[in-house]
Amino acid sequence: MTGLNLQLDPEVLDPIIRQVVEQTIAVMEQDRAAIGDKLAYSEAEAARLLSLHVHQLRDERLRGRIKASVGPARKILYTRGDLMDYLQSRRWEKESS
Repeated sequence: MTGLNLQLDPEVLDPIIRQVVEQTIAVMEQDRAAIGDKLAYSEAEAARLLSLHVHQLRDERLRGRIKASVGPARKILYTRGDLMDYLQSRRWEKESS
């Protein structure tokens, strides 16, 4: 079996790469704007951001799978970092057969 040897002039790829990067940054900025710059999220807000029900997020917290903070009146609060750490700790990987 023979391989494919593809040679492209970098000048041809440059506009394509720029366009992809610009589109990626635009999508990231839209996502960031949708989340907002809040310091912390209530349990209901955090559950919505993670596409969970409030009771599911509460159960994950009680199992120690996600970190949270206690705010005024003992209200449970999640930072953006708490949510990102939770997602990063649960990365899906295809099992090898």
